[in-house]
Amino acid sequence: MAFFSVENINLLGIAAAVPRNEISNYDYDFLNESERKLLIKTTGIEKRRAVLNSGITTTDLGMAAAEKLLKETNTSKDDIGILIFISQTPDYLLPASSILLQNRLGLSKSCMAFDINLGCSGYIYGLSVIGSLMNQAKIKKGLLIAGDISSISAVREDKSVYPLFGDAATATMLEYNTQADKMHFSLQNDGSGYEAIIVREGGVRKPLTKESFLIEDLGNGVSRAPRNLELNGMDVFNFSVTEVPANVIEFLRETSTTVDSYDQFIMHQANLLMNETIRKKLKFPAEKVPYSLSKYGNTSSASIPLTIVTELGKKVSGNVSFLLSGFGVGLSWGTVSLKTHNLVCPQLIEL
Repeated sequence: MAFFSVENINLLGIAAAVPRNEISNYDYDFLNESERKLLIKTTGIEKRRAVLNSGITTTDLGMAAAEKLLKETNTSKDDIGILIFISQTPDYLLPASSILLQNRLGLSKSCMAFDINLGCSGYIYGLSVIGSLMNQAKIKKGLLIAGDISSISAVREDKSVYPLFGDAATATMLEYNTQADKMHFSLQNDGSGYEAIIVREGGVRKPLTKESFLIEDLGNGVSRAPRNLELNGMDVFNFSVTEVPANVIEFLRETSTTVDSYDQFIMHQANLLMNETIRKKLKFPAEKVPYSLSKYGNTSSASIPLTIVTELGKKVSGNVSFLLSGFGVGLSWGTVSLKTHNLVCPQLIEL
């Protein structure tokens, strides 16, 4: 376990953006009525947002969130010294989407910008990277943009994936402040489980061919092409309910804190059964664990900040002690504790 702390960094605000297009799992016709009810009960996902054929990308959503946050926090664009983009659905293979965002947002050429290719744990890892760099270089303010357009990788015929994922992007504003509370991090990975969540073709190891787009019936109501997202639900479930509680328990021990030390415990929004199993193992009271799953599904790296914006909103106007936990594709997982003071959370943006 990589356990460390970051000093002098404060979260100023979080904004989130989603596509206007809404998809209901109650209308998912690849399942019968009883199967749909069971799916919704176990996953907790009733609706999701998807870009569909709108042409909207992750950077479009992230830019909208960032512009809103710049305005709401009254931040000069010249003060932004770093921009990190966390996503597994970039605009292009190259150049980096962060550099496109630096230009589109009108940030200074002196603004450091780069991408990090992470999914479900990405927000935790992103906070650790941007916080560490800002502290080391004493950068005045920074933007962490995290999100994914996961719907482009899911095929409607695959009932193991299609009903789960939604599209979203978020922007988090951070500032260098010597009076800020420390952020504490615990980060872990296990690459031996890389096949649990994977898109097999489209990279350098397995480039796209005509066959990459051919949908194959794999049985048990699952059909997909090699370029589509593949999810081994049982492997992901077993990993999550084992490793995540262990990570958090060790984190609490390292930080000499308890469940009672935190006002809110925000998990990556994977699925309700999985998350509730983790919550109960850790004995966090339900009122401290908000969910955005029912309305937005699994939004990958955006899920934690999206949940803060949509489910807490004005509740974070005072002093709030957070414990955040991200886990999934990689396999990769991590925990962070942080305190916010009058966090700015503008209303959800729809594009």
